[in-house]
Amino acid sequence: MWSARLEGWRSQEMKDRMPNKLLKKWLIRQVEGPAYEWFMGQQETLIADPSARNLYITLGMIPRRLGKGDLQLSIEDLERADSIRPGWNPQYWSVDVAARVTTLLTTFDGRGDFAAAFVDVCRGADVGERMAYYSGLPLYAKPHTLNDQVAEGLRTNMRSEFEAIAHRNPFPFEQFDDHRWNHMVLKALFVDSTLYPIQGLDARANLELAQMLCDYAHERWAAGRSVIPELWRCVGPYAADTALEDLERVLGEGNPVSQQAAALALNACPASGAQDLLDTVPELRSMIASGTLSWKLFKDGARTL
Repeated sequence: MWSARLEGWRSQEMKDRMPNKLLKKWLIRQVEGPAYEWFMGQQETLIADPSARNLYITLGMIPRRLGKGDLQLSIEDLERADSIRPGWNPQYWSVDVAARVTTLLTTFDGRGDFAAAFVDVCRGADVGERMAYYSGLPLYAKPHTLNDQVAEGLRTNMRSEFEAIAHRNPFPFEQFDDHRWNHMVLKALFVDSTLYPIQGLDARANLELAQMLCDYAHERWAAGRSVIPELWRCVGPYAADTALEDLERVLGEGNPVSQQAAALALNACPASGAQDLLDTVPELRSMIASGTLSWKLFKDGARTL
C-alpha cells in the first residue's frame, strides 16, 4: 500500500511540483514582505542561472534574511503535507529549513546532477545546514542516488544531525536495505536517541536486527549499564530462545518502564512461551488489551513515562 501511494505521489509531484508550492505558501504567510520578496527574487535568479555561486549565496543568506523561527503549521497543514507526499512530516521544521529545502527544489527542478550537488552542499555545510538538507530528503527527485551521502550523515555523533535523517523521515524506510537500516536503528541507541519517531520501525523489523539488539543488551548488562526500554520493540516479533529469556529477565528485574516495554514485545511475539510469560504480568496484559499501554507512550522517550 505504501509503495502504491508513493508512486502516485511521484507522478503527481512531477506534474504539479506540489511540495515546493506548499512550502512557499507556508513561508509567505509567516515571513515579512521585504524578506519574502528577497527570497522569491533569489528563487527567480536560480531558475535563470542555477550556478553553484548563486545557490551557495542564497543558502548562506537565508537565516539572516528570513530568520530561524519555528514554522507555524496547523494540523491541516501537516495533513496536507502527508497527503501530497506520504510520510512527509515537517512538524518541527523552522523557517530557514523550509526555505533551504525550497531553494534546492527550485534549483534542481529536473535539471543537473542533484546527487553530486547534494554531496557538495553537505560537504561544505555546518551541522544546522546539513540538518536542513537532510530534512528535505522526502521531497528530492531520484532519492536512490542520495543513499551514500545519507549514510555518511548517519555516521555523525551529533544526535540532532542523526535525527534529521532518522526521525519523522520516510527516506530510510523506503530506501535503505536491511544492513543499513539495522545499523541506523542500533546507532540511534548509541547516540541516546529515541526510536519511536523512526518511520516504518515495525514494518522493517527483522531477525538480524533483533539479534543485534539482544547482543547490545547483553553488552550493556555485562558492563552494569541500563538498556533503553524501546529496544525490545524491535526484538518482540522475532524473540525466541535466548531473546525470550532476556524478556523474562526484564519482566522480573527491570524498572516499571522496562517491564512495560517487555510486555509489549511479548504481546507481539508469535513464539511458543511468549503468552505464558505475558500471563505472569496480568495487569500489563490487561493494559495492553484495553489500549492503555502501547508504544505510543514512548513517543517522547522512555524517560518521560
